[in-house]
Amino acid sequence: MKTPEDEEFERIDQAQGWRKRQIENLKPKTGEEFYAELRNGVLEEVALEFEKMRNGGDTVASFAIFVRGMKRD
Repeated sequence: MKTPEDEEFERIDQAQGWRKRQIENLKPKTGEEFYAELRNGVLEEVALEFEKMRNGGDTVASFAIFVRGMKRD
């Protein structure tokens, strides 16, 4: 039979194991990866702003698609 103390130790061990796995899965980003992620985020914000424009119709939708196409993988 487990005591509350035993259960707490198990919970702590599980939490520490989760954190260790998270750290192992983290890999530092290169400058290029960081730049691409930042660039893609900015382009998405611009596309969302185009979509908010109501009186542009298909032209505004086309601009949003064009801007999203500028994203890098």
